Amino acid sequence: MEQMDIHAILQYLPHRFPFLLVDRVLECEPGVRIRALKNVSINEPFFPGHFPHHPVMPGVLIVESLAQAAAILSFRTVNERPDDGSVYYLAGIDSARFKRPVMAGDQLLLDVALTRRMRDVYKFKGMASVDGQLTAECEIICVRRAID
Repeated sequence: MEQMDIHAILQYLPHRFPFLLVDRVLECEPGVRIRALKNVSINEPFFPGHFPHHPVMPGVLIVESLAQAAAILSFRTVNERPDDGSVYYLAGIDSARFKRPVMAGDQLLLDVALTRRMRDVYKFKGMASVDGQLTAECEIICVRRAID
């Protein structure tokens, strides 16, 4: 199983601060699955507005974290990088469910499995958890497109 630090992640994701939401890849099995981490710091730019009195990570950003992990898995699966002329766009989210809030100080574990691939369309099952408790789950659809 392959691991990736932030320097390797930056080679596979076009995202940058404040929108880079994957800090480390613990395991990556190209074409199969990825397990990654997002350390949720009180210094996140969304916390002052969501919510100042009770800092909670927005659910859409939990899903985005899962989608970014899925993008890394996609790039590793085809052995390409975003600067190779293609990018993965989020095309759909199905069956999203949020089970518990993610708070400042939590370490979000991202588990994403590739469930289907048809040409340039990928479907994934994503689950996010904190301390062994499920926080969110969804199905993610990404599409690979050439960039001009």
